[in-house]
Amino acid sequence: MSLPLDGLSAIVTGAGRGLGRAEALELARLGASVVVNDYGRPGRDGSGDASATPAEEVAEEIRAAGGSAVAHQGDVADFEQARDLVELAVAGYGKLDILINNAGILRDRMVFSMTESEWDSVIRVHLKGHFNTTHFASVHWRERSKACGAPVYGRIVNTSSEAFLAGSAGQPNYAAAKGGIVGLTTSTALALAKYGVTANVICPRARTRMTEDVFAGFQEPESGRLDPLAPEHVAPLVGYLASPAAARVNGQLLVVHGGMVAIVERPKVVAQFDTAKETFTFDELDEAITPYYADRPPNETFAAAEVLGLKRGQ
Repeated sequence: MSLPLDGLSAIVTGAGRGLGRAEALELARLGASVVVNDYGRPGRDGSGDASATPAEEVAEEIRAAGGSAVAHQGDVADFEQARDLVELAVAGYGKLDILINNAGILRDRMVFSMTESEWDSVIRVHLKGHFNTTHFASVHWRERSKACGAPVYGRIVNTSSEAFLAGSAGQPNYAAAKGGIVGLTTSTALALAKYGVTANVICPRARTRMTEDVFAGFQEPESGRLDPLAPEHVAPLVGYLASPAAARVNGQLLVVHGGMVAIVERPKVVAQFDTAKETFTFDELDEAITPYYADRPPNETFAAAEVLGLKRGQ
């Protein structure tokens, strides 16, 4: 019996540790050949040798289990290094089928305390990094589709965050980047659908080295049980979205953690006000909109803070 991702090749960015590592291992378990990307940092032995980088360690773990994997040390937020990453997958496996964008960093601070570099670095790694790899992958799929005169197989899974959905007060840079990734995903989904490519975005909750401070107060695992915030709760959804089974899932946002997947509905228009004249005046807007908000909760915003309360079994 063939595996769901047999014959397919994948890129997973930020895959040397944490969530990306779990995703790379899951894709390989499902049969994909994987390019394991991570920024070129020393591995567990601290030697600084390229062969000891986290990306190579994960690639070796996949190969040791009988899978196919190569490592790529590179910064996906650098346009040319992102090009090299996609070209490595195409050269090594003949084509690229799956792109999992996961790489990211945190530089948390309140908006009134945040520095320019803290803002720029997070936007660069998360949002520009997602764009760079998506750009080169989309060029590859579009050229292949035009060459054969038919749709090809392509899957993009991007990584947003509940920080965007709920409006995390201490993460304005991260929330903005993750919101931008949602917009990038829905735009990409519409642009590439005719070429056979789907693009979806997940909002995972996982305890990793990057988020250990964020989730320091969250429940710890019971003895002998998998941590509810383990990346292994997220990876199966990524594997599913990368598979042929998810062909009709496109342009969607899904929250995932702790044995739960929630599909988030698109925004809805809840009220509309029309001017009685050619254009609104201040007084007319005051008469129409002010009463509308008078009885609404004072802290209610466009943010959907209720997603933070989602858990398995609700």
